Amino acid sequence: MASSTSSPAPRSRSRKPLGRMADWFRQALSKKATKTPVSPECSPSDVSQPSSRDSPPPLGPCSEASPTPTPTRAGAESSLDDVCVCHSEEDLAAAQELVSYLEGHAARLRCFLQLRDATPGGAIVSELCQALSSSHCRVLLITPGFLRDPWCRYQMLQALSEAPGAEGRTIPLMSGLSRAAYPAELRFMYFVDGRGPDGGFRQVQEAVLRYLQSLS
Repeated sequence: MASSTSSPAPRSRSRKPLGRMADWFRQALSKKATKTPVSPECSPSDVSQPSSRDSPPPLGPCSEASPTPTPTRAGAESSLDDVCVCHSEEDLAAAQELVSYLEGHAARLRCFLQLRDATPGGAIVSELCQALSSSHCRVLLITPGFLRDPWCRYQMLQALSEAPGAEGRTIPLMSGLSRAAYPAELRFMYFVDGRGPDGGFRQVQEAVLRYLQSLS
């Protein structure tokens, strides 16, 4: 009788530590699940904020987002556009006017305009990187809206990091800003002044054609 009555007590005592241990593991696992790994290239603010149009991801090689350039509207003629126009959403009308000018030239320049030519349903980062890597020249339409838009800054820095020494490939077109507002990252290159009668479009066109001729 003594042995039979004393046997339940150790089992009840053994459940208590096991229950505590199980609770401890559950808490530890839940903490690990909510913790987001931070890469060396990301700051804490990058990780805490979701990726949106207001928070572009850290700069990186565009080849990671789009390893193989796809043919453009020119089809078999070339796998590259002549010009990628980088602009803010509020400057869409000015960007469309510039594209119409460049595509209406006798040289029939092929332009990429994001809202017109991006793949429906495509990821923003992939589309921006694809547009930059699949274009000979990049025209930066620098306006007050451009400077306020983090995605425009992302494109500008990505373009510079891809081809820092390619003279004439990145063409800044500044409009509605004073010289003092010119981005510091572009101070080593001349810009096209958009205050002229044609908005600087002719100079942009000549710069693109000059760069394309240097490739032949």
